[in-house]
Amino acid sequence: MSHIHPRRYALHITPDLDNYRFDGQAAIELHADRPVEEISLHLLELAIWKCRLREGDNWTDLAFSVDPAKETLTIRLPAPRGGRIDLSIDYQGIVNDKMAGFYRSQTSHDGRTFRLAVTQFQESSARQAFPCLDLPLHKAVFDLTMTIPAHLTALANTLPVSEKNLDGGRKRITFGPTPLMSTYLLFFGVAEFELAQDGEDPRVRLAHLPGMAHTTGLGLAFGRKALRYCEEYYAIPYPLPKLDLIAVPDFAFGAMENWGAITFRENLLLHFPELTSKAGVQRICEVIAHEIAHQWFGNLVTPSDWKYLWLNESFATYFGFGVVAHYHPDWGIWDQFLLGETATALTRDGLRDTIAIEIPGGEHVVINSSTAPIIYNKGGSILRMIQGYIGAEAYQKGVRGYLEQHQYACAESRHLWEAFEQASAQPITAMMQSWIGQPGHPLIEVSRQKNTLALRQKRFTYIDSPSDQQWIVPLTLTSWNADGKRHTQALMMQTPTAMVELPPHTVAYKLNNDQTGFYRVRYNDGKNLAALGGRVADGSLSPEDRWGLQNDLYALVRHGRLPLSNYLAFLEKYYAEEKAYLPLASIAGHLFQAMLVAPEAGRGPIATLGRELAGRVLERIGYQPVEGEPHTLAILRDQLLWQGAVWGLASAVNFGAEQFQRLAAGQTIHPDIAKAVAQIGAWTQGAGALAFFRRRYEASPSEHERLNILAALGAFQTWDLTAAALAFCLADVPPRNRFIPIVAAAANPVAQAHLWTWYQSTLSQLENFHPLLYERVITAIVPSGGLDRETEVQRFFDGYVQQHPNLADAVRLALEHLEINARMRAALK
Repeated sequence: MSHIHPRRYALHITPDLDNYRFDGQAAIELHADRPVEEISLHLLELAIWKCRLREGDNWTDLAFSVDPAKETLTIRLPAPRGGRIDLSIDYQGIVNDKMAGFYRSQTSHDGRTFRLAVTQFQESSARQAFPCLDLPLHKAVFDLTMTIPAHLTALANTLPVSEKNLDGGRKRITFGPTPLMSTYLLFFGVAEFELAQDGEDPRVRLAHLPGMAHTTGLGLAFGRKALRYCEEYYAIPYPLPKLDLIAVPDFAFGAMENWGAITFRENLLLHFPELTSKAGVQRICEVIAHEIAHQWFGNLVTPSDWKYLWLNESFATYFGFGVVAHYHPDWGIWDQFLLGETATALTRDGLRDTIAIEIPGGEHVVINSSTAPIIYNKGGSILRMIQGYIGAEAYQKGVRGYLEQHQYACAESRHLWEAFEQASAQPITAMMQSWIGQPGHPLIEVSRQKNTLALRQKRFTYIDSPSDQQWIVPLTLTSWNADGKRHTQALMMQTPTAMVELPPHTVAYKLNNDQTGFYRVRYNDGKNLAALGGRVADGSLSPEDRWGLQNDLYALVRHGRLPLSNYLAFLEKYYAEEKAYLPLASIAGHLFQAMLVAPEAGRGPIATLGRELAGRVLERIGYQPVEGEPHTLAILRDQLLWQGAVWGLASAVNFGAEQFQRLAAGQTIHPDIAKAVAQIGAWTQGAGALAFFRRRYEASPSEHERLNILAALGAFQTWDLTAAALAFCLADVPPRNRFIPIVAAAANPVAQAHLWTWYQSTLSQLENFHPLLYERVITAIVPSGGLDRETEVQRFFDGYVQQHPNLADAVRLALEHLEINARMRAALK
């Protein structure tokens, strides 16, 4: 109903946490551009008792009907009416257990049990809490009142303006009006919240349950810093009087950017100094920065349709890394961006079944296992490519112009491109249409003919798929002569083929300097590949380029264009002395993944190379963390300890087992190796480790430590113990985290072959997971657990998807990865 616009919602919510329901009253002020006979609102799982129309000082009862399938409430007016329309709706809803809409959460510590009720509305779950026009372009002002038990605290987007004690041990709290905003950004929550306030910027508060006050320092301090950085970068003051960071025990996502009331998983906000690793500290900062960036990019300016969701998430992803890098330049943030964001996006986007960044719009656009790597990771990587092309100054000027022009309104993709184009005087709009409007990314094939390079672009897919797609690609090219002198040039490739002249006496050349471009490269010139390998070995290529070179080679292995043995030989010859985090972490990850795919008889050469790499690096950096060492070193050690143990590195096994014995005896171990130690403990100690994990999981106050334990539950060396660990998980682990041991087991070479049978036998329990978390189970198990039984797996899902069409995206993703892995396994037999 594009001709009807909400202006204001006045909501009164009365939750009953004993019976898991709530009563609601919604007074909605609408404006109709032309006379209408009926009004259609969104709703889901709400019982409507009464609908009324205001006529002067009187209220008239209205006829209404509900269509559950369409999730609509249709209200019939007594006569056609245009202009202002005031409705009042009485209803009742469910405080559900689905981690969406208005839902309940529960946790225990220090012998006490705490209950919460909070909201999660993105993308379209506000309709589970009140009837509304539940699309992002329908912005309105929200006035909220809550009636709650007197001993609880209510939080919302704004501060309370009044509080009144009522009979029966209750109180009524009225909050100030919100800015003009979309329904998905509304928040309200009720619990025994305690509030910590930042000492320097009192606007920043952190809400937590009792007993957690000592964990708030990091979140408050970095929240203040991120808020300051955003205000300075955007040149627009934060418009609300407070910014709450709220720790929620049960939460399906990492965090949610509700305006002025951001919700977080506990492990992504609360900091236990003795238990949180450097990687955990960094992740807390990244997520805080991401969500505070949204207060402008998403909240102040909102996508007009969910097809433009990437405007929110891609920007906040890229910008959030930038905020952390600004305050902690020594953390190696951009190396981790390439490994965690860009590499993940290239892998996902290399499937035949991928999507454009600008996804088709509609009522429901779901962030899931299929769409998230494109919307977040690929989109963020494309923005990095744009900034690399137009420069940081023009990029910031474009962002400021975009926000200034569209604040408190909605925008489309083109508005951001136009702002960048105006700021840089570069043809950004034409270029970016090819990057956000079509799926996939290019492979640039390079051949040399004397001093001329012949370039050809085609879409890269792991499984060949005919395509005539092309992109406008901002290319960078570095060449070296025999004296080591380098020459760099930039060009725009706007056609399927291009010719580039090299300087005289060029002995080596590389495309994609520092891997700023989102494309892969294949060098058909073996002599040049060897010359680049020499520059890897002597360190004259940057760590980013050393990473990119082998990363593209491994992609060609998975594509079937290059034997794995060639990749292994290239690593042995040129990366034997590699010391940088980015290429080392990537290589170790590739070797581990290749071992999972390889048949058991073919794993030896892979494990040997992995064992040599892990042993060499761990001997150099040490097995114990060192005070003041770089974040990336701490992260790499934790990775290589576990992977080295699986590859059979005796020193990693012995060190991890010894540290686990200390842990099991009640002694402390360094948090930076805690995850690997727990995994090696499971690997080496078996049933004794499982018993310890069960006790410690129940006793630990830290979600960060609990997550380490859950990862270790997938790390046993026998299937019987893994099955027992997964049974414990399904019975005793909260729903938000049940997927974690399953995903871990899928990356365990001992467990992977058993998981398909386990999945089928446990299906009825798995189907009760939150949809996003169930998808993670499917996409973890199928690609490796389905090996050597591909026909059986395909046949199962042919029927299953018909019964569960909402899982179609995840199933297609998992099956295509299985097909790629099966082909790679066949090549290794």
